[in-house]
Amino acid sequence: MLTHWVVMPTCLPQVLRRCHTCASGRFRADGKFRVNANHKRLDAWLLALCTTCGATTKLTVLERANVRSVRPALLDRMHSNDPALAAELLQDPVLLRRNRVSVDWVGAWRLDTGDEAPDHLDGEVLDVSVRFAARIPVRPVRLIAEGCGLSRGEVERLVAEGKVVSAVRLGGRTSGDFSFMLKR
Repeated sequence: MLTHWVVMPTCLPQVLRRCHTCASGRFRADGKFRVNANHKRLDAWLLALCTTCGATTKLTVLERANVRSVRPALLDRMHSNDPALAAELLQDPVLLRRNRVSVDWVGAWRLDTGDEAPDHLDGEVLDVSVRFAARIPVRPVRLIAEGCGLSRGEVERLVAEGKVVSAVRLGGRTSGDFSFMLKR
């Protein structure tokens, strides 16, 4: 029987960038945008607040873009401070690279296994498909341990014994969908 798990975001990730005021390295984005128009050109930023001192930093979304080239729906979402748009933008690798920042997903996601207790371990074989609702880099060993109610050391031992089989490498991080099979 195939079981479906979903890795879901619970909040926006923290932005990792050095604060110019207090030298902290973390910012919290809450979905606020600033849009500035200068004649036919448009600039837009996603605002983030320092977690220590509250100073504001701007992540460039649009820079000197022609007003006619910006989709009206996108502009409306920025004017209404849409948090879903902020979540989409914080997952965009081009935007992160352009602003020279990275994001930290620690504490900003949860694993939805579809059941309350790990009673599905009674069978001989557990076949699981893991889907990511957002591009959250997580170690598959951690997901397997959390979903099955095992320790990470025990899951690593099962991987070494060949009792956990997957097409993806279970040792590193992944943010893409994968499946695995746990043999008891």
